Amino acid sequence: MRLLLVEDDPRIAEPTVLALREAGYAVTWEQSGPGGLEAGMLGDYPLIVLDVMLPGMDGFEIARRLRGGGVESAVLFLTARGELGDRVQGLDLGGDAYLVKPFAMPELLATLRALSRRERGQSAPNAAFAGGRGRLDTVARTVSWDGQEVAVTGREYSLVEALALAPERWFTREDLLDRVWGPEFGGEPRIVDVYIRYLRRKLAPEAVTSERGRGYRVEK
Repeated sequence: MRLLLVEDDPRIAEPTVLALREAGYAVTWEQSGPGGLEAGMLGDYPLIVLDVMLPGMDGFEIARRLRGGGVESAVLFLTARGELGDRVQGLDLGGDAYLVKPFAMPELLATLRALSRRERGQSAPNAAFAGGRGRLDTVARTVSWDGQEVAVTGREYSLVEALALAPERWFTREDLLDRVWGPEFGGEPRIVDVYIRYLRRKLAPEAVTSERGRGYRVEK
């Protein structure tokens, strides 16, 4: 799942980005208020983690403008300002949850899972692919094949999700890198091929189709 983190303090942001990516999120990190607003308006992120005290524009103003612009992403305020008035203001401006710094990483991840369940509850929580042999539970973030749940990592789940929620669509390596690893990923693009091999071993060779010049897809 794509996630936008707007946080100006690298001491907080860098370990948070690492933990989120390990959990399977495709994270974009912005360090200023205007940059966060632009990314939030244009990036189609289901989840936005938003600091309040930011250079150029505070998080409350970002949230107000996002909601005014029709952005319906779930917004989690992440800030040192924990007074009741601040929490009420943030929620009234369209925020969905509030965590006060310093926070525990498991608490952040659990809050994001809860927001994901809430967002996904507005649409079908499950997806079938490969003629129904493969099934995806987007609430529990699990994958099954031929009726048996298969143990996958967070990154593997995100890759299956990207493919299974758009069956029959061809995805290039660049498409999948952007959706699963995030636009800031600077590693080797063929990491996508490696993870596709992992999935084929865990599910079945026919679970993911590939074609030179077109990329990867799953069948309906």
